[in-house]
Amino acid sequence: MNAPIRDAATIIVVRDHATTPRVLMGQRGAKAAFMPSKYVFPGGAVDAQDASAPLATPLLETDQAALRDASTTAPNALATAAVRELLEETGQRLTAPYTGTWAGLTDEAPHASALQFVFRAITPPGRPRRFDARFFMVNADDLTGDLDDFSNAEDELSHLHWVPLSEARALDVPFITEVVLAEIAARVSTPGPRNVPFFDNSGATSVFRYLGLTAA
Repeated sequence: MNAPIRDAATIIVVRDHATTPRVLMGQRGAKAAFMPSKYVFPGGAVDAQDASAPLATPLLETDQAALRDASTTAPNALATAAVRELLEETGQRLTAPYTGTWAGLTDEAPHASALQFVFRAITPPGRPRRFDARFFMVNADDLTGDLDDFSNAEDELSHLHWVPLSEARALDVPFITEVVLAEIAARVSTPGPRNVPFFDNSGATSVFRYLGLTAA
């Protein structure tokens, strides 16, 4: 039987846009049930509490509209999940001042307006786990703290490091990560509004289409 499809969010942090762009990646464990030993971006399933979590800054309206295209999942829940997974898996914070507590942080909450929705893909049938993954891109300049400090990361990803964008596809990455890397390279080299690619494998036949325009 096919595994249920879970909502998920992934975050691609790009450093040194104007010189030699690099992306933050890590390696999944060899015994992981999903994509073992593969190099991936930080990300994971949306948790129930993500839907009610506070945001210090809101997603841009254009990104919210694209996230709602063919989806009933709250855009804020997806944005929160992306920022939370970044915090958990790398120790890096995409936060802004907020009066209150979120994810164990005091007076900080997700800086969602820094996120850009850039890709969506549903895992094909027949896999042990399936996700409806939304991919967000963010400039490393919007992160808080030392970009090379991963001391607060949990142990889900190993070998966390900044990979030159031009070299990332040579790593042992999943097919969909290769596709997303190509999209990121295009966005970095030619900034501006772009449609969001969507690989919809929810049914027996794979469907590709574009979602609405997002902001530059």
